[in-house]
Amino acid sequence: MDRIAAFRSFIERSPRDPFPRYGLAMELKGQGKLAEASQAFSELVTEFPSYVPAYLMAGKLEESLGKRERAAELFRRGVTEAQAKGDLHAKKELEAALDDLEMA
Repeated sequence: MDRIAAFRSFIERSPRDPFPRYGLAMELKGQGKLAEASQAFSELVTEFPSYVPAYLMAGKLEESLGKRERAAELFRRGVTEAQAKGDLHAKKELEAALDDLEMA
């Protein structure tokens, strides 16, 4: 079974666990299936808005696709979620990514 199929199987077995969805999005990105990865990240942050790791990777992907407004939105939402969870490391990373995006 290929990795994408494996992640989809994990998602079916554990639909309330965000990690397999994150793995699927990252695998799609890694295989160059960027539109599918973007969709997978979008579904992830919609269904699991408090899953902070998704925001940085999703934002970076959107930035690489030239979707700067969407990237900024994801970084900002991620900052808010990280702050709410007390994840100061992730908050700083997301703020830095937003600053870099705005400076470019």
